[in-house]
Amino acid sequence: MCGLAGFYPSQNASHDASQQLIHNMVDTLNHRGPDDSGIWVDSNQLIALGHRRLSILDISSAGHQPMSLEKGRFVLTYNGEIYNHLKIRAQIEKENDPIQWIGNSDTETLLAAFEIWGIEKTLPKLRGMFAIAVWDKKFKKLSLIRDRFGEKPLYYGWVKSEKKTFFSFGSELKALACIPDFKNDISKLALKEYFKYMYVPCPLSIYEHIFKLEPGCILQIDGEAPCNPPSYSMHSSSNKTHRYESLSLYRWYDLKNVVEDEVELFQDEHEATHEIESELKKVINLQSISDVPLGAFLSGGVDSSTIVSLMQQENNRPVKTFTIGFEDSSYDESKFASDVATHLGTDHSELTVTAQDALSIVPRLPDFYDEPFADSSQIPTYFVCKSAKQDVTVALSGDAGDELFGGYNRHITAPLLWNRINWLPFDVRRVLGASLLKVPTSIWDNTNHMANKFFKSPFTQIGDKIHKTAKRLQHIQSIDDLYFSLIIEPDVDLLIKHDVKKTNLFINDHLPEINMDDPSSRMMYRDMLTYLTDDILCKVDRAAMSNSLETRVPFLDHKIVELAWRTPIDMKIKGATGKSILRNILYKSVPKKLIERPKAGFSIPLADWLRGPLRDWAEALIEPSRIEAEGYLQTDYVQKIWKEHLQLEGNWTNKLWSILVFQSWLENIKK
Repeated sequence: MCGLAGFYPSQNASHDASQQLIHNMVDTLNHRGPDDSGIWVDSNQLIALGHRRLSILDISSAGHQPMSLEKGRFVLTYNGEIYNHLKIRAQIEKENDPIQWIGNSDTETLLAAFEIWGIEKTLPKLRGMFAIAVWDKKFKKLSLIRDRFGEKPLYYGWVKSEKKTFFSFGSELKALACIPDFKNDISKLALKEYFKYMYVPCPLSIYEHIFKLEPGCILQIDGEAPCNPPSYSMHSSSNKTHRYESLSLYRWYDLKNVVEDEVELFQDEHEATHEIESELKKVINLQSISDVPLGAFLSGGVDSSTIVSLMQQENNRPVKTFTIGFEDSSYDESKFASDVATHLGTDHSELTVTAQDALSIVPRLPDFYDEPFADSSQIPTYFVCKSAKQDVTVALSGDAGDELFGGYNRHITAPLLWNRINWLPFDVRRVLGASLLKVPTSIWDNTNHMANKFFKSPFTQIGDKIHKTAKRLQHIQSIDDLYFSLIIEPDVDLLIKHDVKKTNLFINDHLPEINMDDPSSRMMYRDMLTYLTDDILCKVDRAAMSNSLETRVPFLDHKIVELAWRTPIDMKIKGATGKSILRNILYKSVPKKLIERPKAGFSIPLADWLRGPLRDWAEALIEPSRIEAEGYLQTDYVQKIWKEHLQLEGNWTNKLWSILVFQSWLENIKK
């Protein structure tokens, strides 16, 4: 786990100036790689590559980057891990003349593979996570490469200053924003998308002319970098190469091809369970290779418990596991993790997070994320990473289990809801929705409160739930519409001051032509391409890297992904229970009673914190004159929902958090 940066100037610059600039860029990434730093500048082409290293495999100086082989063609800097690099190294040795290796790093293996097989033929052989920048000295070509599912981040684009335009790239935006006289405007399109999804989706970044390289893609510049950025957001559709002057963007891996593969689906659940369990054990063994201490996150849920249980089966010593809890007992699920850890015999650590802890970290979030990012579980994720770093340098996680095996509530409830309302004509649904909205949330809540005197209802904030359902009734005409209504924050046009055109994002791409009849599968596919990459993986990467901790995701090994898509939906979701196939694996080693409970997610008491310890911080950020002067948001609307939130007249937690995160980020970039 490391950080990389580089640039390919469209205008001439001195060698000394290039060296100083790349030094400055990699220095912004110290937290990603505190163990070593390196730069390389080509005197003729003035291409510059930089690297910060977090030493995991071969912690000696033999793993120093940027790296090139003696008399080699390529210079490489990369962030990630190639878990099967020893197997690749063995294949290289078998097929070629003896090689004088300088060390045991996966970087050297990767570089040798590029030299022997070429970039395009090497990539499918890799099992790992990576963001790569490689310069071809022979053909004067720059290649930027991102792993299959976007575990590792990579930004690129045109940094416009007063004197020059740089084509630049880096693991984080801060590496680009540190270029002197950085002048890139905030992207109004990205801002609108951010308030819809609570993250900035690929291929956009918060800045104009700077983009995220999409998962499974290669961007190449053959010859001199384009002097000016394109006037649109570059996006790579399936099986098509996007070209812009000397730049080409194409996919080396496409999930759509996996889904459309005519490999026969599992017919027998026992066979499916055995195949997935067997492959998961292999993957966990691969991802447990490390020259530094290793552990795992354990929430007590299905995904993390499955990973930890298989890890413990393969270890003679207790696996180090980590979780966090909260002072507020209604949000504290640490006991469940503790019970699983005790049963499995892990070496378990637990950190309790207080409101004051949250208050201390909130102002630092813009430094971690570089652009607005409003998944509030970023706070507990940061603290569990901080806790883990005290004992280990590498931690395995259970991320992606939900997307692959039907774990989100929407995968289960959305089809059920659609079946119940689909029989109503659309016009009738619109009238019904409008009628429900006319009744204030407070009245619905009071009605529910009175009903609770006679019936024990599991529902809270019933008024807010009814109003959200009513808004959906007014707009949805298909199961896909229902899905979008569940993942998109409403009323964005009421919040922002500007209007922008739509863009072509992953989420708008055409679905695969086959194996997409099932609505839950359609949702899982879209979640894999969007929410997983741009929210979950981004959240974990930044939280971990802010603590110089490497995280690994066994479920995202491409062999596991392929097996998941061979598994029929009725083996994943049974009735109201998701991830059934993972439960089959887990319950071999962990009693069902320790796991079976409603899915809570990694939630925090944010609604109460905004009314309490975070209130002063929040009110300073959304002070009316301040919002008006900045010119991005509708002042009256912000004040309206803030007042309603304080007075318990509506649950505006998510929208307020997205506003506050943006305001905090805006304040941070002005410093």
